[in-house]
Amino acid sequence: MIHLIVGNTGSGKTTYCNQLKCQNKGIIFSIDTWNKTLFLSDKKETDGLEWFLERIDRAEEMIKNLILQLENAGTDSILDLGLSKFSHREKFRKFASDNKLEIQLHYLNLSKEERWQRILKRNAEKGITYEFDVTLEDFNFMENWFEQPTDLELNEAIIIS
Repeated sequence: MIHLIVGNTGSGKTTYCNQLKCQNKGIIFSIDTWNKTLFLSDKKETDGLEWFLERIDRAEEMIKNLILQLENAGTDSILDLGLSKFSHREKFRKFASDNKLEIQLHYLNLSKEERWQRILKRNAEKGITYEFDVTLEDFNFMENWFEQPTDLELNEAIIIS
């Protein structure tokens, strides 16, 4: 089973993934961790969104290969990949369909105010889910970047409010 974890910045996706992992012994793929480990130290000031998106695409190709291996071993994959755009979510739905894999969308739907307060707390405490500071500018960018799941996507989703 592939679990698609969807929610805007600060909605608690990584915390939710850790809870889900405890319930089903799945493996978490967190794009923030991959980005921090593989790419962030190479980023230049002039590198923008396209620089990150290219690297995310490459990382996700590796992740898809690992998902297939986990499926063969009977282990769930928990995708904490942002999944902010419909097309991004659709890419993984198609991958699941093409490979005859089960898929479950989990949507974390919290208010903007609550999410911003969580981010401020995470930035200050630098706890277990902290990878890097999220600035107000980053937060506001993601507010406009994020595409709410459609009614069809939410039809069989697990919704957390």
